[in-house]
Amino acid sequence: MSQNRRDFLKTFAAIGTTAATLTAVSPKVAKASSRGELSVDRNGVLVDTTTCIGCGKCEWACKTAHHIEPGNIEDYSTKLTDGSQRRPSEDALTVVNQIDKSVMNSDKVKLQCMHCDHPACVSACIVGAIKKQENGAVTWDTDVCIGCRYCMIACPFQIPAFEYHKALDPKIAKCDFCYDRTQEGKLPACAEICPVGALTYGTREELVIEAKRRIEKNPEKYHDHVFGEHEVGGTSWLYLAENSLVETVFPKLGTNPAPGVSESIQHGLFAYFVPPVALYALLGGVMWLSKTKENEGGH
Repeated sequence: MSQNRRDFLKTFAAIGTTAATLTAVSPKVAKASSRGELSVDRNGVLVDTTTCIGCGKCEWACKTAHHIEPGNIEDYSTKLTDGSQRRPSEDALTVVNQIDKSVMNSDKVKLQCMHCDHPACVSACIVGAIKKQENGAVTWDTDVCIGCRYCMIACPFQIPAFEYHKALDPKIAKCDFCYDRTQEGKLPACAEICPVGALTYGTREELVIEAKRRIEKNPEKYHDHVFGEHEVGGTSWLYLAENSLVETVFPKLGTNPAPGVSESIQHGLFAYFVPPVALYALLGGVMWLSKTKENEGGH
């Protein structure tokens, strides 16, 4: 009996060493991606909601550029009058809503990924499938994505969508800031097609200056706030509007980067992650001890 106990202690010590080793290695493998250095010349888009006419051509162009069936371009303007407040989805990476249906000329707001300077989705992704590019775009690699959907939970703007209708190969879907197009020197598809100049593409620094210039020049036209300049540490998409967009279109957010919350959750979770091999080894040890006690009790 004493021999059995000594054998078990040796076995359990070996198991514990293996588990500790695997646990120590795992956080390095599963650790969330770190935030990269931001270029001072990173790009952005200034959305002037007072100029938008709600034609929906930006939606059509976005679908066309991302190989999503676009339908008839003339049908998009009617979506503003159907009374719904739409959200970006797996088959509509950007949408335009009218804030107040009772006011004909109320602000019309285009929604899409905000491409945060310090993205919560990047921080939450445990496999590094989502990255903040130097030019400001937040992109994702579908070949790396494991479909955990932590990015959907982490996003303060509730933007990433999931292809629930695809059983075998579902993917995360969101605006990628037309990364491939801009790498070729082209404009984002939505900004290129806008017929009234409601979308201005340029460096984020210059867009902030331009937004404040417009407010100063026409204080009666604009609410004195550039949404996205400081929210969650800053976003690549900036908004001007006649009235506040906070708690009407966007949630009330602080100025601290959103990853502060998601990182603490994710890193805390995976810092103490026990790999299956180690877990099974520990369970096996417990079962071995229980069986030994049963056999001894039978004598």
